[in-house]
Parts: sequence; C-alpha cells; structure tokens
Amino acid sequence: MLLLLLLFYNITGGLFPDPNFSLAIPIQLMIAYGSGFLMASFFPLFFYKVMELPALRWHAYFGVPLFLILPYVIFFIIDYAIHGNIDKDLKYGLIVPFIYAMVLLYVMFKSIRAKYLANRNEKQYFEEIAMYCAISPWASLTLFGVVEASQVIEVLCTNSGIVFITIIFLAQSVKNARNEQSRSAETITTDFSEKCKVFKLTKREVEIILLFRKGLTYNEIAEALFISSKTVSNHVQNIYDKTGVNNKVALIHKLFE
Repeated sequence: MLLLLLLFYNITGGLFPDPNFSLAIPIQLMIAYGSGFLMASFFPLFFYKVMELPALRWHAYFGVPLFLILPYVIFFIIDYAIHGNIDKDLKYGLIVPFIYAMVLLYVMFKSIRAKYLANRNEKQYFEEIAMYCAISPWASLTLFGVVEASQVIEVLCTNSGIVFITIIFLAQSVKNARNEQSRSAETITTDFSEKCKVFKLTKREVEIILLFRKGLTYNEIAEALFISSKTVSNHVQNIYDKTGVNNKVALIHKLFE
C-alpha cells in the first residue's frame, strides 16, 4: 500500500499541472496535493501496525484525519474550489499540518526510542537508526509545501524515506520468518519426543527414524550407526509394528506432522 501511494504521489507530482491534460487545472492540483497528503496520512498507520509502535494508535486513527486530512479538504478542495487561489491555500492550508507533523515526528521518535531502549544491541541499534531515517522524510512533505522546494529535491528526499522503510520491512520479515521457523522446529521436536514416548520407541529406534527423515538408505544408516543393514531392517520393522504403519512415508507423517 505504501509503495502504491508513493507511486501515485510521484506520478501526479510529475505530471500535474499539465494544460494539455484532459482534466481541469484545479482538479489536477487537488489530485497532486491530495496524493502528498494521502501518503503522509498513511505513514503513522504504517508505523503503528507494521513497526508495532502502540503510541501512534491515536494519531493513526484520529490525529491524522483531524490535522492532515481535514485541512486538506477545507483549503485544497472547498476553499480552492470557491476562490481558486492556490497560493493562499498553500500559505494557510499547511500551517496546521506542518505543526502537527512536527508534533507527530517527536512522538514517533520518542516511541521508537522507547521500543529499543529496553533491549539494545548493535543489530537493534542499526534498525533504530534506520527507522529514524525512514520517518524523517515524512515530516518533510509538509515542509516542502511551505518552502516550495524543487521537485527533484522533494522526490529524492521522500523516496529515500521509502527506501529505508522497505529495507526495515524486509529485514523484519526475514527476522519474523526465522523466528517462526525456529518456533516450528521447537514444536516439531517437542511433539516428536512426546510421540516417541507414547509408542515406546527405544533410543536406537529414534536415531534410525531421524536418519530416515533425512533420506538415508538402510545401508547409509547402518554405516552411520556402525551396525549391519540386517539390524537396521529389524529395527525398522519393530518401529512399524509399534507405530502401526507399513512404510517410511506414513511413519514420517505420523511422527512429525
């Protein structure tokens, strides 16, 4: 969603206003400025949900509609539609959003610091710095509207924030996937141990099952455990009898699924 909003913001900011376009200039300007407000409005919700910053909940659901979306509707839609003076709307319509952006930026910095302060290490410190770099361009959206910076500088700044956010998101996704995989492995190990107790499998039989699961043949298991293939075959038959299965696939499924 954030990347789609960024794409929409870049396209409208680059194309509008264009007198050769079929839309009226006032509508083009409403869309162009609206894309910036829309993307800025999504940032607090993104950091509240994805980056797990609970302090941003009120701002995501109430602060943004009141202090970002409402000023946009009042000045850039209603007032601009009535009077057609975009310079005046830029002058007064960005006062509240700019002040609110500074307040929200402080809240976001504070909540990020609180999140990482309790359990700080080198890896988390890097992630914390990356989050600071990611949210800083968010506040610059309103700043650019006030100072009317060049579009190149504006795009480079805002897009750099998205790059940092994307890096953080991918890093967290990888970390969450590894944690989930680790939890799954621990759960499988625990369940397997319990099932082995239920079926009264011996230590040797458990070793053979684990090697079975790795795809080893009877001869390879025999070599790994320094026993004969005939002994392995006898153990396997005992395992089948105890667990009530008659093949390796059914055995693996019964003990590990």
